[in-house]
Amino acid sequence: MIVLGIETSCDETAAAVVDGERRILSSLVLSQLEDHAPYGGVVPEVAARAHLAHLNGLVRRALADAGVTLDDLDGVAATGGPGLIGGVMVGVMTAKAIAAARGLPFLAVNHLEAHALTARLTDGVAFPYLLLLVSGGHCQLLAVEGVGRYRRWGTTIDDAVGEAFDKTAKLLGLGYPGGPRVEAIAAEALEPERFRLPRPMVGRPGCDFSFSGLKTAVRQAVEALPPGDLERRDVADLAAAFQGAVAASLTDRTAGAIARFRDSFDAPGTLVVAGGVAANRTLRAALEGTAREAGMAFVAPPVALCGDNAAMVAWAGIERLRLGLADPLDFAPRPRWPLDPEAPKARGAGVKA
Repeated sequence: MIVLGIETSCDETAAAVVDGERRILSSLVLSQLEDHAPYGGVVPEVAARAHLAHLNGLVRRALADAGVTLDDLDGVAATGGPGLIGGVMVGVMTAKAIAAARGLPFLAVNHLEAHALTARLTDGVAFPYLLLLVSGGHCQLLAVEGVGRYRRWGTTIDDAVGEAFDKTAKLLGLGYPGGPRVEAIAAEALEPERFRLPRPMVGRPGCDFSFSGLKTAVRQAVEALPPGDLERRDVADLAAAFQGAVAASLTDRTAGAIARFRDSFDAPGTLVVAGGVAANRTLRAALEGTAREAGMAFVAPPVALCGDNAAMVAWAGIERLRLGLADPLDFAPRPRWPLDPEAPKARGAGVKA
């Protein structure tokens, strides 16, 4: 089984070819960082136009790199949401056109599910498992029972962790994208405990997250420093303090979810961490320690597969195709698409639920 995957939900244009033996035959990602850096974040219209300009060529290259043609495909998968709707439409329409022209199944993939299933592509993780999904737009703890079967146990009640990284980077004058830059300069910290920042939600019941207060605390710490340009040492120490606070929050909430998983399933399970923020090595190490202390296996995808990519979309398409699932060509792209639509609305979470 061979599936072409297309990803255009935000600011990466990506195409990949994956087979049913969990082999990534090709995976191309075209970043738009330079296009959006002057604005300090992603501009939806700029992103959509870039997808439109580059996607067809990227698909051709992905097929060539994989050594296959359209005739070799068993299906075409594209992110159908959630995401910036203009970009999602570009990917969906391209996939539909290929599927219609070649008589292939079209697979509309939930972008969050693609992240959730990446551990099955890279490590063959068995259901059920516990998922910590951490990205720019989402921070959730979910029990993954099967393809399309998710139970959300925790979510952010305000900001996602990736958003908090970006805002902190902006406050520290580090620019965009924030996550990698905060992580890099935090490694230079001489006194990582110098700034006393709050540990959001630590010790509270449940599995929800909150990061808006932490962002405020970073801003107040910056304002308390001497006026003028920030000293690099101050930036490094404050970045390390912020990253430590995030690690404390994530590990505390995840430990509670591990206990709930043990009570809910007659299986040892695995803690899977996925999404763009899962590329942060400090957070990965902290979460791996939490899993180890609980006697639970730990899996995080390779860094290259943590951010948005089309290999995960192609694999999610394979998972669905194996179950006999496909989507009609009148599928409508979705700006919002929760993994657990039955989960109660979280106070203040809005679209991040």
